[in-house]
Amino acid sequence: MLTYQDVLIRCLDKLLLMGALGLLIPNVVLLIECVAALFWRSAEAVESELDEHPNLAVLMPAHDEAVCIRATLETITPQLQASDRLVVVADNCSDETAAIARMAGATVIERQDAERRGKGFALDYGLQCLEADPPDGVILVDADCRVQASALQSIFQKAIATGRPVQAVYLMEQPENPSVKDAISAFAFKVKNLVRPLGLTQLDFPCPLTGSGMAFPWAAIRSADLASGHIVEDMKLGLDLAIAGYPPTLCATALVVGCLPQQEQAANSQRTRWEHGHLQTISAYLPVLLKASIQQKRFDLLIMALDLAIPPLSLLVSIWLGLTIVACLAGILGTSWLPSILLAVSGSMLFTAIFGVWLKFGRAELSLRRLLEIPLYILWKIPLYLRFLIQPQKRWVRTERDTVDTTEP
Repeated sequence: MLTYQDVLIRCLDKLLLMGALGLLIPNVVLLIECVAALFWRSAEAVESELDEHPNLAVLMPAHDEAVCIRATLETITPQLQASDRLVVVADNCSDETAAIARMAGATVIERQDAERRGKGFALDYGLQCLEADPPDGVILVDADCRVQASALQSIFQKAIATGRPVQAVYLMEQPENPSVKDAISAFAFKVKNLVRPLGLTQLDFPCPLTGSGMAFPWAAIRSADLASGHIVEDMKLGLDLAIAGYPPTLCATALVVGCLPQQEQAANSQRTRWEHGHLQTISAYLPVLLKASIQQKRFDLLIMALDLAIPPLSLLVSIWLGLTIVACLAGILGTSWLPSILLAVSGSMLFTAIFGVWLKFGRAELSLRRLLEIPLYILWKIPLYLRFLIQPQKRWVRTERDTVDTTEP
């Protein structure tokens, strides 16, 4: 007859086995994506020039961006042709954003709606204004970044040629005198926004939309529901469009660069919005993608679901470490060692992926000494994840901007 202790050990054994198997899936997917990225060809084939230049509109949502919008517009206007349009949506602004944008040559649409706030509402309003004379395609650019030369035409031509949304490589630059958190955060951003999309593209699968520098055929962008206050609206948009038949792809030759906030409070606010929004999107869209992949018989949606199932790297490492400690202690107390073995395999995959990516993509910005300080970075992130369990952030909150030096050429 089984004792209470035997029943408890068996239940714990099954729970740990389920946890180990569940964690193995995202680690396998992450390793495959990272290994595929290591074999990426440095020169992507450039889209052939189109016979006629399609009608392009660059749409920029801006909420109190007076300190940085001029610098951003100065990287955009040289890339536009005479027939192209540059439209800034000055959304609920209380500063000189609109006036600065007009002086820079943009068409400015001002919007005031204290209840419906956020990037999604601003973009929807801008697209409504474009409907009277719709362009062939639209590029969405945030007001606080720098668009590298020829990036706009690269992603626009690819979007028109493929009929799909196209994401530029969107990376974060470290501030002057970066802290350990800044350096590791920029590296994690590169893994998420460059390495993993490169791996998916190398394997001929769709990639997620990751932020500023996104090009869309007009039919695709107007099929999406943008009017929401979702806190990671770009990720949501990419998944909605993929389900609707417009899976995004990457243009690895186009680069858009933002900058991590220097202010501690702003950095924490930005990271909370990204991480909480990511976790909320996993919860909301993972079953939706799996269901759509079955109903539409589309393997690409299954791949997008598996990619979405990978949580933020810090959380993934934290979950692995916690489960491994519990599994080893349980093994000492008499449960099966199989969960511990599976977690050891899973952990080796996880750290092989991170170290391999660092060797190829991260050594220039992140020293080995700082790479080894990742455990400290994870400790800093734990309260952020605990807040998600207690009080997740659900409302869009703008990150405070650092002052931009516009005296440089």
